[in-house]
Amino acid sequence: MPAKIIDGNALSKQLRTEIATNSAILTAKGTKPGLAVVLVGSNHASQIYVRNKIKACHDANIYSELINLDENTSQVDLLRIIHELNENPSIHGILVQLPLPAHIDSYSVLESISPNKDVDGFHVANAGALMTGKPLFIPCTPYGCMKMLESIEYPIRGARAVIVGASNIVGKPMAMLLLQAGATVTICNSKTKDLSAHTKEADILVVATGKPKMILGQMVKPGAVVIDVGINRLPDGKLCGDVDYDEVKYVAGWITPVPGGVGPMTITMLLQNTLEAAEHFHQTR
Repeated sequence: MPAKIIDGNALSKQLRTEIATNSAILTAKGTKPGLAVVLVGSNHASQIYVRNKIKACHDANIYSELINLDENTSQVDLLRIIHELNENPSIHGILVQLPLPAHIDSYSVLESISPNKDVDGFHVANAGALMTGKPLFIPCTPYGCMKMLESIEYPIRGARAVIVGASNIVGKPMAMLLLQAGATVTICNSKTKDLSAHTKEADILVVATGKPKMILGQMVKPGAVVIDVGINRLPDGKLCGDVDYDEVKYVAGWITPVPGGVGPMTITMLLQNTLEAAEHFHQTR
């Protein structure tokens, strides 16, 4: 029997309805949640992502401001713009779309965002706070993955969780969240020896490597929950994840599809973080 699908589109729709309602309530109290999205250059994929985020804000009763900068914008000018957004009371969340042009230091830019407006959860203050279980904002993709696990009421405490991919954006924060939820966590990377020996032990398998279909059916424990964070475009133009879906769906107990799995959840949790930032601002002003 094929695995049950964890439908990211359906869960996102449900959560976004709740976010839109809470945004309207907060707006009625005098604070309309606001998100600034900064896009430098004309990367096609980034433009699509940004367009989707702006539309999602509109649908969720969140004010959005797109700041579209030329490819040759200097780092000094970009940092000045972020400083102005930090000081702007109508903006509660700031998102700088990555990747940035090569002449700009991404780390310096992300660190210039106020931790109180760091709705991506990338600032070192939030990353460090995540280690103690008390971040202001959880990075959006891992946050979305945890919501998906919650939606199927999977018992995380005591489960064996394996994460393939050790990035600061997904792998490491995902490990921290699962650890805090009581799982026994292993992080694998490109240098891990005998990867399948680890993945076959996983009750929860999270894959975020950027390598199409690298996780095969024989690498998965029967009945496991498989969360595929990857999104790759094949030569024929079709999208696929880092998991071989057609194989793994006959082994796993639960699986996220690509597209329609983790992707929609990432933007949804960005909206949630923006709402939470606005609520915090409202309480402290």
